Amino acid sequence: MHPFLAEDFEVKWSTLTAETIEADIQHALDVAKEGIRKICEQEPAQATYESTFGALEEATELLDRGWGRLQHLDSVCDYPEQREALNKMLPAVSDFHSSIPLNAELWSILHAFGDSAATDELDDIRKRFVEETMLDFIQSGANLPPSEKDELAGLQADLSKLTKRYSENVLDSTNAWDLVIEDESRLAGLPESAKAGALANAKAKGVATDDKPAWRFTLQFPSMFPVMQHLDDDSIRRQVWEGSSAVGATGDYDNTELIWKILDLRQKKAELLGHANFADLTLQRRMAGAGEKALGFVEDLHDRIEGQFQKDYEELCEFKASQTGEPADKLEPWEVAYWAEKRRKAEFDLDDEQLRPYFPVDRVMSGLFELCSKLFDVRIEEKPSVYYERGSRPADADGRPEVWDPEVKFYDLLDATSGEHLGSFYADWHPREEKRGGAWMNCLETGLPPLGGDGRKPHLGLITGNMSPPVDGKAALLTHREVETIFHEFGHLLHGLLSDVPVRSLAGTNVPWDFVELPSQIMENFCWDRDSLNLFARHHETGEPIPDELFDRMIAARNYMSATTFMRQLAFGKLDLELHLHLDRYKGRDLDEVDAEILARYKVPMKTETPSMARRFNHLFSSPTGYAAGYYSYKWAEVLDADAFTKFRDNGVMSAEVGREFRECVLSKGNSRPVDELFRRFMGRDPELEPLLERSGLSEEMVA
Repeated sequence: MHPFLAEDFEVKWSTLTAETIEADIQHALDVAKEGIRKICEQEPAQATYESTFGALEEATELLDRGWGRLQHLDSVCDYPEQREALNKMLPAVSDFHSSIPLNAELWSILHAFGDSAATDELDDIRKRFVEETMLDFIQSGANLPPSEKDELAGLQADLSKLTKRYSENVLDSTNAWDLVIEDESRLAGLPESAKAGALANAKAKGVATDDKPAWRFTLQFPSMFPVMQHLDDDSIRRQVWEGSSAVGATGDYDNTELIWKILDLRQKKAELLGHANFADLTLQRRMAGAGEKALGFVEDLHDRIEGQFQKDYEELCEFKASQTGEPADKLEPWEVAYWAEKRRKAEFDLDDEQLRPYFPVDRVMSGLFELCSKLFDVRIEEKPSVYYERGSRPADADGRPEVWDPEVKFYDLLDATSGEHLGSFYADWHPREEKRGGAWMNCLETGLPPLGGDGRKPHLGLITGNMSPPVDGKAALLTHREVETIFHEFGHLLHGLLSDVPVRSLAGTNVPWDFVELPSQIMENFCWDRDSLNLFARHHETGEPIPDELFDRMIAARNYMSATTFMRQLAFGKLDLELHLHLDRYKGRDLDEVDAEILARYKVPMKTETPSMARRFNHLFSSPTGYAAGYYSYKWAEVLDADAFTKFRDNGVMSAEVGREFRECVLSKGNSRPVDELFRRFMGRDPELEPLLERSGLSEEMVA
């Protein structure tokens, strides 16, 4: 029995225990190696698609399943024994994956078939898979001499270990910090929802009782951000800001040296593969094509909005002065969110808490499902699930799908017209100490459309976040920003579950990373439309929709300080690209000085210098590649989504016809065609920049 490798579509999570990891992953490695060996042993003249590229995809299927489940549990249910077992197997798994494109015999067989006339007889999708796989091999070092292949494999193994340690440092340092307040008078300004959550957290940790209340705050976003945004006590906001700034930055958790080591290894990898820098290596087959082009994209957007960005800050400083009677001056970092929220309320009579009662998480989900049913011709049904402690699945367990935490829910997604089961997914929305921060979507099993008389194999995915949790048994009420996050992740999920591609490696979200955010970001638009909001934005007690006057204020405030939000994303992209394009300029220097130099025109001057975000920037440094040299993708795809959404807007936002077109042209196609071609098929033309600037209130006419 190998529970991590079990073929059950509905995973028996309680059976995936730490003591089974080593045997399961080793067995999967043995199976994968045997699959590769069989490909290598065939006569090139006898090779077929099925015995080469098809067999290559199947060879790692078991390992992908087991390792994928383990990595998922590492993200949502971290504990020492599991972490130890994962880290023990990490070098072997990393070495194996690195060895595949560096295997000379394997490459010889694949190359021979890929260059043969037999490929001309393949259908377009399998032909694309052959071409893409050969490019993957070349990009990963297949044509290097043996000594350089060994060097590259060593670099890859070291990157896997260092990035894993970086990620663990971020999680552990986040969990190592808390703040307990015993004097309720110091919580003036904090919303009741945030106070209730902090009190419940303190009770759960045993630092408060009904008779002796206390309020515990952590660096989880739903706990931290209301403090920064609303709390009147400047000293507490400063403590929280200092705690957040110290994540990955102090003591045993300091990621500074790891960052430079990771950057150095990436640079060496790029040079070994014939590229000047890691950005060019990474982006050569993405839409941007090269690092300097991506950087130019970021800098062009920066120049367009810099004036409004500076104006935002100046007006905020002046607003604080008007409210305090003090001379206008620079702000402290822990003051920005607080005074920005004060000013928003003064100008638009709106704050996040006014909208929260209209966004209970269950109603948000049901409304989202209804919206997707209208747009994409799907039906989504929750299935009752069950939770068992790890290692305690009963022998007489019923047929309900298991979940890894009691709060997790399980759903089926079906085609509304045919009733066909397209996929299923888990949803896990609230923070836990053993769960990493952020929000993400992942695929646990990539399915297949009906092939050769076989029925459809459904996809299995998950969506995860760290949203405002329920308190005292009441409904979890979300901020509008959290609702956007749910819609964003669900867009990724639809991209996976609606995939209709017969080659798994080209299915779903396996697209260039500067295109992958299009389906997710286009879904966020529906969080601002009156008709779509009416499907899910209803008061948790009365069921009433958002009143018109509140909705009008919400829309009026949509672009409040939008240049500041816009610039924040550009700053992340700028820092990322500079470090991966021009490492020679910065290597060996103080990380905070480098950060300040790169982002001199991307940050506003504050009284206290802000340390570099790089030490806790999981997107860039928690995996060997991840979003490294690719964070610009969020803005790149935002250009695509703003432009593509004009087609929905112009035809009625909830147009079933446009929704079906988007499903057919984008969501179902994965990487089966070049993604710029997929966009043109949907829009009938290349993307345009202006819709993004208009949506953000930052077009030249709007800011003139």
